[in-house]
Amino acid sequence: MRKWLLLSVVCLVFSCGKPLPDLSPIDLAQWKEDKNGCKQIRSSFLTELTQQKDELKGLSEGDIIKILGRPDRNELYKRNQKFYYYDLEPGKSCDSTFINQQLILRFNAMGMAKEVSIETLK
Repeated sequence: MRKWLLLSVVCLVFSCGKPLPDLSPIDLAQWKEDKNGCKQIRSSFLTELTQQKDELKGLSEGDIIKILGRPDRNELYKRNQKFYYYDLEPGKSCDSTFINQQLILRFNAMGMAKEVSIETLK
């Protein structure tokens, strides 16, 4: 009986996750198609993204990929931290000279987004 109760509690805890934000009015299908920001579609969503970036905090890596697609670059840092980078404007991979802005997500060792920022590179 105790095993059944424990199993039920564990299943309940893992099934009650945070619902995924939809980030409206950002068109996430167009976002995903604009790999590396080459089509400049992502940059058109900059205002909305800036207003809603905190909605991404606390989500898992898998949830972020479901919402935003695979990152343009990722980096593994010390203590199992990860960084995901999404280019908002055309960069080197688009035959442009530099990347102006990018969305950066930092994940902790548990794979949860702890920081979300939009940074301008010089």
